[in-house]
Amino acid sequence: MCLAIPARVTELLADDMARVSLDGVTKLVSVALVEDVRVGDYIVLHVGYALAKIDEAEAERTLALLQEAASAAGPVGAAP
Repeated sequence: MCLAIPARVTELLADDMARVSLDGVTKLVSVALVEDVRVGDYIVLHVGYALAKIDEAEAERTLALLQEAASAAGPVGAAP
């Protein structure tokens, strides 16, 4: 199963690269596949590549659902 997640662009860099924030964790990603990316935009991120831009409301809804699913699953390594 593959998962693409929303991330906020915090810095644009050379060579179609950007720094993004994922719940406070920063990652360096390629934005070569998406046009007109700007600081503050949300992108859909999959294995280091931005696949599309999405609006902030959709990104926040998706992140909330992911957080809810993680909370329901319980701590990592816990017995079911």
